[in-house]
Formats: sequence, C-alpha cells, structure tokens
Amino acid sequence: MKMVYSFDEGDGKNRKLLGGKGAGLCEMTQLKLPVPPGFTITTEVCKAYYQNNKNLPKTLWPEVKKNIAKLERKTGKKWNSKENPLLVSVRSGAAISMPGMMDTILNLGLNDTTVEALAKKTSNPRFAWDSYRRFVQLFGKVVFGVNDKKFDVILENAKNKQGVHLDSDLNEQSLREVVSQYKDICQKHMGQPFPSNPDDQLLLAIKAVFNSWMGERAVVYREKNHVTKDIADGTAVNVVTMVFGNMGNDSATGVVFTRNPGDGTNKIFGEYLVNAQGEDVVAGVRTPKPVDEMKNEMPKSYELLLKTCRNLERHYKEPQDIEFTVERGKFYLLQTRSAKMNAAGMIKTSVDMVKEKLITKDRALLRLQADQLEQLLHKTIDYEKAKDSKKAAKGIAASPGAASGVAVFDVKQAVAMGENGAKVILVREETKPEDVPAFFASVGILTSRGGKTSHAAVVARGMGKPCIVGCSELKINQDAKMATVGDITIRQGDQITIDGSQGDVYLGDIPTIEPQITDNFKTILEWAKKAKKIGIRANADTPDAAQLARRYGAEGIGLCRTERMFNASDRLGLFVKLIMAKSVDERKQHLEKLQELQKSDFIQILKAMEGYKVTIRLLDPPLHEFLPNPEELINKIHKLEKQGNAQEIEELKVILARAKELAEINPMMGHRGVRVGITYPEIYEMQIRAVFEAGAELAKQKINAYPQIMIPQVGSITELNHIRQIYEKVKAEVESKYGLKLKINFGTMLEVVRACLTSGELASTAEFFSFGTNDLTQAVFSYSREDVEGKFLPEYMEKEILERNPFQTVDVNGVGSLVKIAISNGRALKPGLEIGVCGEHGGDPNSIKFFHGAGVSYVSASPHRIPIAIVAAAQAAILNKSKPKIKAKKSHK
Repeated sequence: MKMVYSFDEGDGKNRKLLGGKGAGLCEMTQLKLPVPPGFTITTEVCKAYYQNNKNLPKTLWPEVKKNIAKLERKTGKKWNSKENPLLVSVRSGAAISMPGMMDTILNLGLNDTTVEALAKKTSNPRFAWDSYRRFVQLFGKVVFGVNDKKFDVILENAKNKQGVHLDSDLNEQSLREVVSQYKDICQKHMGQPFPSNPDDQLLLAIKAVFNSWMGERAVVYREKNHVTKDIADGTAVNVVTMVFGNMGNDSATGVVFTRNPGDGTNKIFGEYLVNAQGEDVVAGVRTPKPVDEMKNEMPKSYELLLKTCRNLERHYKEPQDIEFTVERGKFYLLQTRSAKMNAAGMIKTSVDMVKEKLITKDRALLRLQADQLEQLLHKTIDYEKAKDSKKAAKGIAASPGAASGVAVFDVKQAVAMGENGAKVILVREETKPEDVPAFFASVGILTSRGGKTSHAAVVARGMGKPCIVGCSELKINQDAKMATVGDITIRQGDQITIDGSQGDVYLGDIPTIEPQITDNFKTILEWAKKAKKIGIRANADTPDAAQLARRYGAEGIGLCRTERMFNASDRLGLFVKLIMAKSVDERKQHLEKLQELQKSDFIQILKAMEGYKVTIRLLDPPLHEFLPNPEELINKIHKLEKQGNAQEIEELKVILARAKELAEINPMMGHRGVRVGITYPEIYEMQIRAVFEAGAELAKQKINAYPQIMIPQVGSITELNHIRQIYEKVKAEVESKYGLKLKINFGTMLEVVRACLTSGELASTAEFFSFGTNDLTQAVFSYSREDVEGKFLPEYMEKEILERNPFQTVDVNGVGSLVKIAISNGRALKPGLEIGVCGEHGGDPNSIKFFHGAGVSYVSASPHRIPIAIVAAAQAAILNKSKPKIKAKKSHK
C-alpha cells in the first residue's frame, strides 16, 4: 500500500484517499498553479493508526523521509539546516470539508538553530522569531494539549511591556522573550524539553493530526452533520512547504470565496491581512481587510487572485473557498475546496451557473444539500416593529437569519442550557474549534472579534444559524460573564436578539416575520418538480397547514390525522364525554355533534387541496390519551377534598375510574387504531360518514375533491375487511341520501410488521397502501422512540453501533426490507397499486433516495419540509438516471 503521495503524483479525484485538501493541492499542482511543494499521507494510514492502537505503520517514516528529500530538491532548502532551513506546515484534510474541526501546525522545523538561520537568510530577524513563537504555541496546544490561555497571557504581557496593541507590532527582542516563556510552559506541562529535532516534531505532528480525527469537536461535527464512515473515514495529513505572509508589508495571507457565500452574488468575497499568517484570519485575532482593498495595496497579486478564482471555478464547476498567501509579492495557493454557502447562496449560484452555461440543470440540483434548504424557511427580523427597539451594537453580518435568546458567555453552560431547551445566544470574544458543541446548542452566535471568514462565521453559515462577528464595540468579559457597550451592560441570562443579515444586536425579544420563497428558489423547485419521479404530499391536519403545504408545492395530503381535530378546544370536552359514555346510544349522541365538526374540517382541508388526493387516517391513538393523567386526577381530588367540594370530587372519581380502566402497560402496542374501530365501531362509522358527506357536499358545489380513507394499525385481512363492511354500508347510505356516486378510495397503513409480510392478502381489499414508518421502526427495533432517544440512542451512535438515528433516516436493512417485501407482494396482486410513505422519514433526503429506488408512489412530509422533499426526490431521480445500466448476460446452452 502506497502511503504517501507528492502533490505532483496524487489523483485529485480521489478525495476519499487523499482527503479534500490533499486532492485539491494535487489537482492544483498538476494544473500548474502556484502551489508550494508538498505531500499527502493518506486516510488509509489514519485508519491503520487507529486499528494499530494509535501506532503509525513502521513503513511510513521511510516514505515520509523520501518525500522530505523531494521537497529539499524542489525548494533548494534543507531540513534542519543552519543556512537555509526547510519549514513545513502540517494540515489535516478529510474527504469532506470540516472547517476548523481538526488541527493544523505551522512553521514546523524551527528550533534555536534554524530560527537564527532563517533570520539571517531573510535578513528579517523579527519575522523569524514571530514564526518561531507561532510554531511553539501551535505545537504546544495541538501536540501537548497546553491550554491556549497560558500563551495568551504571556503575549498580552509582552504587548503591555513594549506598549503596543497588535501582535505584529512586537519587536525581535520581545518575541525572543515570548518564545523562551512559551517553551518553559511546554516543558512544565510535559516534564521534558520542547523537541528541537525537526524529525521528532514532524512525527509528533502527524500523530496529533490523526488524533484530532477523533477529537471531541470533530466527532460532534460528524454526528450533527451526519458524516458517516461511507462519506469520510479518517483524515489525511498534508505536509506543505511553508510560504510566509508575515515577512513584512509586502506579504499577506487571506481567504477568498469565488462568489459571495451569503447571497451567491457573482463577485469575489473575502478578507486578508498584511504581515500575517493564515491562523490570524480564521481565528479572528485581528480584524482583517475586505479583499477588494488588495486592488490598491497589492495590485499584481489581486489580478492574479481574480484570474485564479475564475480558472478554479471553471475547472471545478463549483464556487471555491481559497486560501492564499503572498510572500514578498509572490502569490501562492494553499487550498481550494468547494465553498460552504448558506441556502440562499447555494440556490442563487445554482440558477446563475446554469444561466452562465457552466453547469446543467441536473448538476445544479445535485449540488444542493436538500436539508440545507430549510434555512430559507426561517424567520427574519420584522424591521417595521424593530424601529422602536434598542440597538445595543453593530457587528459584521456573517450568517443570515434572526434569533432571540438569552446571552450565555460560557461554552459549557451554553451546551447544558441549550440541551435543556433554552434558546441560547452564544457570546464570545472569538470562537475556537473546541467551542463547536456550543454552536449546536445555540440558536445564534455573537463575537466581538473576527471577520466573515473567521471560524465562527464559517461554521455558523454551514449550520444555517444567525451569526454576527467582529462586533468590536462590544467589550466582553468572559470571566464576569458580561459585555458592555457604552452605558449598556448585557449580563448572562439577559434576553437579546441578533440579526445575522444586518449585523445588528438588539436588547430584548424582537418580533420576526415569516420567510418568503424567492424567485430563484421557485426556479429550483420547478426544475426539481420536472426531474423527480415520485409524488410529494404533506402531513397536514388543518386548513392552514394544507394551504401552506400547497404553497410550498405539495401535491396532496398523504396523512391527515383525525385525532388532532379532537384535541381542539371546542371538541376535546365532547370526545371525553364520548369516552365516558356507558352505552352505545349515549356515545352516538356525542358522535353526531363530533361528526358535524369533523365534516366541516374535512370540507375546508379538501377545498385547500382541490384537485389533489387527501388521505384521511381514522382515529389512531388509544382512548386513554384523551383523558387526564391518573396521577394528576388523584392530586386534584386530594386538593378538592381539603376544600370540601363533594360534587366535583365525585365527577373526577368517575373520570379517574375510567382512566384506570383504559390504562395500558404498553399503549403503543395496545388498544388503538383499527382495534378501537372494531370494539367501538360507531367511532369509525362517524368518521367515515363525515368524509363521505364532506365529499358529497363538495361534489354538489362542483369542487374537485379526492378524499381517501386510511385504516391504521391493521395486522390482518380480517380486521381490514371488518372495517370495509362499515365503509360500504356508510357509502351506500350517503350516496342514497345525496343522490350521487362517490369514488373515495379505501386503504390501509402498513405500520405493523405482519401487515408488511401479508401485504399480498391486504391488497385484495385495500385500494392503496401507506407506510407508517415511525411505528414500523419501533416495531422492527423494539424501541420506544420517546424513551431511547433520550437514553441510549446517542451513545449507540457515538459508539457507531448505529450509523444514523433510525427514526430520522430509514433503516434500509431492516425496515427497508419490509418495505420492499410489502411493495412486491402488494403489486403482484395489483400492479398499479398506489403506495405512499407518511412517517417522518418522508421528509428526510436520505430516506427519500431509498423510497425512490424501492418504487413508492409518493412520500409525505410536514409542510415546511415540502421543498426539501421535492429537491431530494429530484436528486434521487437524477442519480438513478446516471447509474450505468447493467446488461443481462446472454444464456449459452
């Protein structure tokens, strides 16, 4: 196995082997772009490292040394030289971009001898010692685990002693003292001197980068972004010849996007710093300059940067995120990768690049992350109502959207509070990669330092969370957990609102407005609708939800849950009386009133979805769910006994007795769904009649309504046939009453394992199927969702016992096998049988890809996820179309 590839020999298409960064460096090198020489240690070595108890393969080091020798030949510099030392950076790089999640070390190869050689060779001792202090700090933090704050204190003291404000203002003598103190910190921490041999430094750095693959922030990032082993399995290590942006005012470093990642505008977007190294830009230690200012300050480098951006975008057919360095006027590329953009930026660039004939419509759809589109459906500040609100500060708008929450200055507290349901705005001077767990727990991020390409900005944009950076007027005291701006003080726990689109920080909770679907988004959805093969319907139980779903592109309703209607304030009391009734006649009196209410609801929902099918599921949950909790009733009775209210006590005791009578040990698998319809047939009869009468009244009004009746929890053909008899009886009565024929399909949910296995029998009665994948998943795994998601499921995923939460993404091997069996058996009897999915998986892009391949007719999702489902369905169809067709082999007799 070849473990190391120099940049001029690695396959730039093999991101899984070389990582995204390594692949990009190899490809740019082979395109003759100005990339410093280097080599990549593959992701296979990372896997071997972990398989071998965190020991590197014995054959790796000789390969590394061979490639160091190649760098010496290419650069004319020498490893550990007393005259012209070769220095390198050591960088991570997984198959997909994980910005800031793993570790980087710069200026490796420096020691007390090589630093003097570098100073003499460059005639710039200040630069040499600045590079040395950066190396010791990064190495100490990444390799030895020294707390960054210890270094920060020394640096601040040095600036105070010399009377300067910026790191770049420190002179050579100050930097010499800083290096000495930094090395002392490392020695105290490790109990041994700081390593001076570059071989030892490089070996330790390679291990540290591999270790960062399993570091907390990288693991959390992969979990939250569903990065599984089949997507990225290990990190590569890139060893790159150092080029220096901190050699003086003719040197610089920067990050640039070929198009604006916030709104997709076709104009380069980024920042740079003169006399700095790359870590200064992304960490937000100094507030950088907009890249446009390079036009005046470094015109030749700016023109080369523009040309490079155009060429890379044309080559990769994707907006790029580029890191560059200018060393004494010479331009270098350090990285290119597909730019992480928010949803608005992705949508606009997809449409624009098709217009520019850079990509096809299919590619425009495939490049979108369907889940990310939900960002476009987030609320924004109601600026009209915000006029009278107090603006506390203004920073750099880094990630759009608005969020209100309590200000929290401590990372651990932000995580704890966020996980307990609090809406948290994380407030920091600057964010570091180890702060990432708090990003997930927060609704927004606010920092006083940094620019639009700082760590906080890049990560927040990728998550679709509002973010403001570089809010320099906000003076943050992390230890006191407070911030001041002028005479305003924001303390931990105070309510604030951030507007990531404008950069404004408000005091208090500011009203927001609903999002609008842009013209570009509409264009994408039109393309997606033409490309997709399966239908997209909505899970909707109210007229408002139906109208919203239709506005977002739903082609009908795949699940209308009738029990949601019983929970409304004007009917819950009626339904409780129905449950308490002691005779069929008494129940029917209450059912007559409920029938009119349900019929009215059905009419409105069917009108909202005119022209499309609306699948109405009959009562599903067990009856006890509509009664008060027995413990609550007992407590209430005890309180009333103290007050002596005898009549109310007796009424509650009757309800308590009924609640105890209906209580079940395992209600999810108990008296619910079709079982209630068989034991209380009058309930299902009422609901079926309400559907038929709603259909009949709409037919009289010449409104094209297409209701369907769906029976839940069916496990046998005898159960389904029993309800079918009620359906046929009501159908005949309503048709006779209204004097017309009605076509209302009768079908069943497949959410019981036995139903899937006997679907061939069920198809003889059912006119359609719809998979209830939530219950089916519970049945297949024997998991109670409510219990396992809060207990062992996170640990299962952390230990990779499960790759994904099976309640979010369909379990292809288990639940998926049942789906395929049910479809095959059902369509063997009825080839054109309509088959849908109405569980939560219907809105999950990965699940939609499976359902497309399995041959379902449609999926059903919540209204806000309709656009996501449409795009995911289109992507599934395009990917399926592009798969090579396997020709059947001819038989030879």
